[in-house]
Amino acid sequence: MSSVSHTPRVALLDIEGTTAPVSFVHQVLFPYARTHLPKLVAEQAHDPVVHEQLEEIARLAPGVPPMEQLTRWMDEDAKVGPLKALQGIVWGQGYQRGELIASLYPDVVPTLEAWSRAGLTLAVYSSGSEPAQKLIYGHTQQGDVTPLFSRFFDLRVGGKKDEKSYRNILLETGWKPEDVLFLSDVTAELDAAADAGLQVCQIVRPDDGTVAGKRHPVAATLPDAARLFGLPGAEPQA
Repeated sequence: MSSVSHTPRVALLDIEGTTAPVSFVHQVLFPYARTHLPKLVAEQAHDPVVHEQLEEIARLAPGVPPMEQLTRWMDEDAKVGPLKALQGIVWGQGYQRGELIASLYPDVVPTLEAWSRAGLTLAVYSSGSEPAQKLIYGHTQQGDVTPLFSRFFDLRVGGKKDEKSYRNILLETGWKPEDVLFLSDVTAELDAAADAGLQVCQIVRPDDGTVAGKRHPVAATLPDAARLFGLPGAEPQA
């Protein structure tokens, strides 16, 4: 297991399994998108944003009807840009109608607020599109918490299991790798981030059934991670 070096200045956070339960994504968001995507594709194909994604589907899967390919990608839980973008549009409409509200782990907002007050830069890196990330954090049971975050990164910088993606984030932001703590539940993502020089911590939420790896520090909650890395917010908030 890698050792903790110095106190991070940036916290880069995954969403699913780290700040939001896997069940919210897989049992609420994904089924909602599966239900509403056919209507989006059929009725809003001429919308410039939707049309752009449909053209990208045609490029990636020539000759395949767009909904057929989207369904295939959903069945595979594929991390591809057009699917994530169109899911984000559908979710945005669901949030606006009040049909969706994000569920975060109870320790998340108090800890992020403590980190923000202490001057840490907070950022998000998720396979979900940047608009979808902002929708989740903008419509939580605790209200709109997007102001806590300075940056949002999605597949535009590359896949989360690719070391180059984390180097792209560093190039874009000017952050020093040793100043950044990446928190995720997925060991392959942590491996890639660590190989790029970032500090990493695996969040192992018992409710999600995450299996702890052996290479990286492990924490069950964000306050536990705070203790490991000398960050504030390790104690329960009053």
